[in-house]
This record gives sequence, structure tokens and C-alpha cells, in this order.
Amino acid sequence: MARRARGRDITGIIVLDKPIGESSNRSLQRVKRLFNAAKAGHTGSLDPLATGVLPLCLGEATKLSQFLLDADKRYRTTVRLGVKTASGDSQSEVLDTRPVNVTRKQVEDCLEQFRGEIVQVPSMYSALKHQGVPLYKIARKGGEVVRKEREVTVFRLDLLDFRGDEVDLDISCSKGTYIRTIADDLGDALGTGGHVTALRRLQSGPFLESDAVTIDQLELAAATGGPENLDQFLMPADLAVEHLPRTDMPAATADFVRQGQAVIVNGLPRTGLVRMYDEKGFFGIGKILDDGRVTPVRLLKTP
Repeated sequence: MARRARGRDITGIIVLDKPIGESSNRSLQRVKRLFNAAKAGHTGSLDPLATGVLPLCLGEATKLSQFLLDADKRYRTTVRLGVKTASGDSQSEVLDTRPVNVTRKQVEDCLEQFRGEIVQVPSMYSALKHQGVPLYKIARKGGEVVRKEREVTVFRLDLLDFRGDEVDLDISCSKGTYIRTIADDLGDALGTGGHVTALRRLQSGPFLESDAVTIDQLELAAATGGPENLDQFLMPADLAVEHLPRTDMPAATADFVRQGQAVIVNGLPRTGLVRMYDEKGFFGIGKILDDGRVTPVRLLKTP
């Protein structure tokens, strides 16, 4: 029996505008198939309810997925007041309904408690795992487990619009922030209950809404020119770590690093991570040791 082809060895990041109603993994598999890519991975899930920026890593870029998973995010969301749900969004049963009689100023004042460093209890409908099982799977079977509080940071929280029982919010936050939990907690603080009815990710790390392409765009390009025609949408892998200091190395020095050795590089910070380049381009992430040398942390195969 003939072995199935692995697919193309391509490397880069595709910023997908994830459609509503689809899981992040489903979107990933569709993109991987369209590119005929040998290897692909996403950088943190977006709920099926959510749309927007979902960076997907192809090939060697998958080695940088953690950096995007840890990146700050920005969202636009609509919160419906007066209805509290089990999941904090519109995808689960209603727990309580209450009349809504709040003003825009009351909402504005209430939002202040959700800015800066805040503490959240993750929803039972989150993708966090308990003994290897995602919490949402436990919740859907009627189960519940104790979740630890976590500290997150909301860098910016703006009220975009107020329509009596609906509010539109623009939220910039650290990794691990649950927008559904903010909606649920906001509803509780206002005494009305509340849940998310719409959620769109506008930014993930360095990647913006304007960078994103849709599945329809990818399918059209593939239909007219095959998988290779999609490469025009790929972004360089090193954009995932562009916030790290850059160091350029001579070929000989880079060869030592590729062999796992620490090397001396001048002009770098005293600590932290750096992105490493040689004459062929970006080839990995290094860590600055106490003695100033750089040792490899993640190495990418280069042509």
C-alpha cells in the first residue's frame, strides 16, 4: 500500500479571520488542507461563537506557537444585560432573567473595577483542562469542578456603545483573560446579569484584523492556482517574536549555535531571549546566560 504524501514543507504564519460557529481546530484543519501543509498548529483557541484574528503556524513556525499563545489580545464584544447564562455566552441555558434599568454612566462607573490587574475564576465552559479533560466537556455533562482564581491584566476597557440592555466593549488584555467572565461579572456587578452575544478578536500579539484573510479568500485562491497560490498570504515566522531583541551572527557563529553550543555575542541585553539571524535569515530563539553568552532555546530549520 502506497504511503500518503506528507504535504508541502512550507513555513510561515497565516492570520485567519475565523468564521463564526467553527472551532479553532476545525479552522486549522481546513487551512492545513488548503495549503497542503505537512505541519500546522494554532496559537490558542477562539470559541466557536467568536470570529476574528486566529494566527495559524505552518511548518517550522509551529515551534514559535507558545510565544503567540502568551501574547496580549484585543477584542470587541457585545454584552446583553438582563440575562445570565451558564457559560457566560449565548450557547448555553439561561440561569436567570432580570429587568434592566441602568444608565450609561452606571455602566461606565462599573467598568472601572475591571481595568488593570483583576482576578477571574475561569468558566466551566472554558478550554482549561481538569485531569486531561477540557472543562467544557465536563460542563456539558452536567459536571463541575473547583477552579482556581487567576490574575489577568486588562490594559484598556472602553465602552463603545450603550443601548439600554446591550453594551459594546473594546477590551485589550493579557493572555488568559476570559471575555465571557468579564461579561458575566459585569452583569452581576450591575445587578442585572449579563452574557456575551458577539465576540470578535481584533488583535493577537503583533497580528491585526487588517492582516487576516478569510477561508473564502483562501478557497478562491486555491481553486484558481492550487496550494502554491496561497503562499502569497503567508507572513514571516519571525513576526511572532518581533518584540525580542535581534542579534545577527556570522555563519560560523550560527553553526556553533545550531550544534547546541553557547556563543559570545556583543551588544545584547544582560538577560532575556533574543531572535537570531545569520546570512540565510531567521533561524531561532536564544537565551542570554549569566555570563553573557547566547544559548539556543528554539532552532528552526532553514533552507
